[in-house]
Amino acid sequence: MRLFMFTSQARDDLYAFAGDETGTKLPAKYGPWGLTGTLSSRETPPHKFSRKAIEQAISTEGFQLWRMKPKG
Repeated sequence: MRLFMFTSQARDDLYAFAGDETGTKLPAKYGPWGLTGTLSSRETPPHKFSRKAIEQAISTEGFQLWRMKPKG
């Protein structure tokens, strides 16, 4: 499965993975969403995230959200 990475333009610390490049299933309340990258089926997700868990969330929910902790 190809993964698409997005950044919420409503919340600075919120990111998402989705199964399509337009992010049609991402939650509108945190949008608009900006596409920031893609991962092929052989690439490892950033931050040591479990690819299996991401793919499972996409298949059941349509997306996987995640947050970055503030630096410092």
